[in-house]
Amino acid sequence: MTEVKDLEQKVDNLAVEEPKIEDIEGNEEHDGEVSDDKKKKKKKANKKKKKKLTAIDSSYPEGIFPEGEWMEYPLEVNSYRTTDEEKRYLDRQKNNRWQDFRKGAEIHRRVRHKAQSSIKPGMTMTEIANLIEDSVRAYASADSLLAGGIGFPTGLSVNHVAAHYTPNAGDKVVLKYEDVMKVDIGVHINGHIVDSAFTFTMDHKYDNLLAAVKDATNTGVKNAGIDVRLTDIGSAIQEAMESYELELNGKTYPIKCIRNLNGHSILDYSIHGDKSVPIVPNGDQTKMEEGETFAIETFGTTGAGYVVSEGECSHYSLNSGMESVSVPDSARQLRQVISDNFGTLPWCRRYLDRLGQEKYLLALNQLVRAGVVNDYPPLVDVKGSYTAQFEHTILLHPHKKEVVSRGDDY
Repeated sequence: MTEVKDLEQKVDNLAVEEPKIEDIEGNEEHDGEVSDDKKKKKKKANKKKKKKLTAIDSSYPEGIFPEGEWMEYPLEVNSYRTTDEEKRYLDRQKNNRWQDFRKGAEIHRRVRHKAQSSIKPGMTMTEIANLIEDSVRAYASADSLLAGGIGFPTGLSVNHVAAHYTPNAGDKVVLKYEDVMKVDIGVHINGHIVDSAFTFTMDHKYDNLLAAVKDATNTGVKNAGIDVRLTDIGSAIQEAMESYELELNGKTYPIKCIRNLNGHSILDYSIHGDKSVPIVPNGDQTKMEEGETFAIETFGTTGAGYVVSEGECSHYSLNSGMESVSVPDSARQLRQVISDNFGTLPWCRRYLDRLGQEKYLLALNQLVRAGVVNDYPPLVDVKGSYTAQFEHTILLHPHKKEVVSRGDDY
């Protein structure tokens, strides 16, 4: 009995090598057709592994990043700047600053390419936001949030919601085939923010809406420059935008500018500077100046052409100069977390979750009420309308302007 048991144990322990799929296919006359299950296994085995994103610096080890699109300034009085050697010398003195913007812009182009090729109907807004923001983090590969990475929460506003929507924890909104989604992405390097946006839709019935807004943004970019009055840019944008119309379900809609949304100057670590670039004429005689950075963004709509705040807030930013304001202990501790991690860069509630903050809504609301934190609720046009957005960041060099965020896509 012992010998029999030992023999049975040895048989049980034998490793029988299974035939390879290739061998089975090569001997179908003997073994029959390969089962569907094995075919699936082979197909899965042959799939390429997903390519891991690496820091953008590895592609540009010398720290020299691709330049954007160069354009001459529109006013005749500035024509001398193109060849003026002194202006070119002054520009070279700020080269490190320009390289930060160009690095951020190259990250932006790669991230939005990934987004455009990956976003599909059926994805949740949280999945889309994570796809974009994790890509930014991987490419930036910065030592801290303030050294580089996300410039502001990824905007994923859909249909009549024009701006300032990003998912909070637990958000169940799913992208549908017929949706029109504005994808607004910010990347910063050492506080130098690249702000650029596009509109994503799978349904070609909205093509004219997207064409109108893209044309309007490009018109704004073309007309912007040193010594140009802001109201004049708004006039040019409106003329371009409102020359389009959209036919939907047998009804024709004029495409309007959303008149209370604007482009803006960009300061270090501050997405909204002290100048607004209107998309309709508003009489503002303020001029653009040498060395400034602007986000030229336009919004078109089939609705009323005016947005209001509505819905659950997700976007926030710390209001500088409010350190002395007295708040409860829990709010004071949250303020310190915000200051340490984001400074004056905008952020959202998902970023606090990522930092491990819990049960912070009461403290957050206390900071908002005290004016320490600014809140930015979603901005919406009338329900049933469709809105679109395109945006570029431009750098006003002493000799030319650089559309630093320009890419092959828009």
